[in-house]
Amino acid sequence: MPKTIQIQVPIAPLRSKSVFAAYFFMVFTFVGLAGMQHFYLGKYGRGILWLVTWGLLGIGTFVDLFTLRSQTKSINARRAVGIR
Repeated sequence: MPKTIQIQVPIAPLRSKSVFAAYFFMVFTFVGLAGMQHFYLGKYGRGILWLVTWGLLGIGTFVDLFTLRSQTKSINARRAVGIR
């Protein structure tokens, strides 16, 4: 039985996302109700939900004021190991 050879290709880490940019999109795009901050972070499902429900009637946008920094940190940790 022939041996299989595994080749490991190093994967470059993905660029990290900026907390400032995430807050910028939240503040300057329909006051966060359009969900552009979630599209920027790659959370497309949540971005569409925010877009069609106006940020869960503003409640989700209010919560984002306090959680956007940790959301960005989580996304950056995933991107550092190559997970989109």
